[in-house]
Amino acid sequence: MEIQNQGFDSSIAQAKWRGDVIFYQFHGFWFTPLFLQGTQELLNQFKPLSGDVILASFPKTGTTWLKSLLYSIINRSSIDQLARNHPHQLVPQLELQVYGPQWSFAPPNFPSPCTSPSNRIFGTHLPYQIFGKIANSSDCRVVYVARNPKDTLVSFWHMVNTTEMAKRAPWPLEDAVDKFCDGFLPFGPYYEHVLGYQKESIERPKKFFFITYEELQSDTKTHVKKLAEFLGCPFDNEEQVEEVVRSCSIETLRNHEVNKSSDVSKFFPLPLNSFFRKGHVGDHKNYLTKDMIERIDGITSEKFRGLIFKHEAD
Repeated sequence: MEIQNQGFDSSIAQAKWRGDVIFYQFHGFWFTPLFLQGTQELLNQFKPLSGDVILASFPKTGTTWLKSLLYSIINRSSIDQLARNHPHQLVPQLELQVYGPQWSFAPPNFPSPCTSPSNRIFGTHLPYQIFGKIANSSDCRVVYVARNPKDTLVSFWHMVNTTEMAKRAPWPLEDAVDKFCDGFLPFGPYYEHVLGYQKESIERPKKFFFITYEELQSDTKTHVKKLAEFLGCPFDNEEQVEEVVRSCSIETLRNHEVNKSSDVSKFFPLPLNSFFRKGHVGDHKNYLTKDMIERIDGITSEKFRGLIFKHEAD
C-alpha cells in the first residue's frame, strides 16, 4: 500500500532505513511514514478519559501478552473474547488502528462492542517524551512493559524477517544489531524510550506502572495481582487470578485459531501468527555472537546504570 507522505514538516529529518524504507525523526525518535501520520493525528485529536488504561511499550517487548492480560484483568466477565479475537483487536493501537491512514481493507471495529467508555484500553508505542503531555491531561493510568534489550532486538529482527520485503531480501542480523545500537529502529532509540517511562513510574507510581517482561515471566501471578490493584480492580480470590494467568499464558494464546493464522492482519501489516513466537527469556543467546552481546551490554550499562536490568550482562 502506498503511504502518502505529503504534509510532513520539511524540517523533519529523514534517513533511509533499509531498502527503500524512509524513516522520519520526530522529537528525537524514529518513525515510519505510516506511524508518523498516525502520531500527528493522535497528538491533535486524542483526549483520554479518566478511566482509560494505556499500555505503552517499545515494539517486541511483550506488548501482545500484556494486552491480553490487561484486557482480562479489566474485563473478567468477557475473558472468553481472547479465544475469538486477536489481542490487538481487543486493545487497539492508538497511532495505527485508531488514528492515521486506514488500510485498504476494512479496519477493525472501534470501539470494540465489548468495551464500554468506562474501561477503554489502548496501546501505544509512543515514548513518554512525545505522549506524556496527552497522558497527563487526564487521570488515565499508564502501564509500561520493558524487555531486556538483547531479547527485544532478536524478537524485532525475527518479526521484520516475516515481512514481504524480507522475503525478497532478508535482514542480516549484523545490520539489525548496528541499527539497534544506533537507536535507528521504529520508535527508537530503545534506551531513551524505556527511561522516559521508568522515570515517571518512580516519580508518580499511582499513574505509571513499570513492569519488565522478565518479572512477569518469573512470577506471573504476583505481578498480575499488582496490576489489578494498580488499575483499581483487585481480585476477590485466587481462583480469579489463576483463570486470568491460565487464559493469558503465551502457550494458550498461541493455540487459538485466530492467532495461528498466517494471513496478514487487518490491524498491522504483519501475519497474525508473527505476534506469537517463542517468548523465551534469554533467547538472544541462540543468535547473538559474543561480540554482539558485549557491545549491547556495554551500551546497556552506560544507559541504564543498573537501574532496570540489574543482571543484564549475565
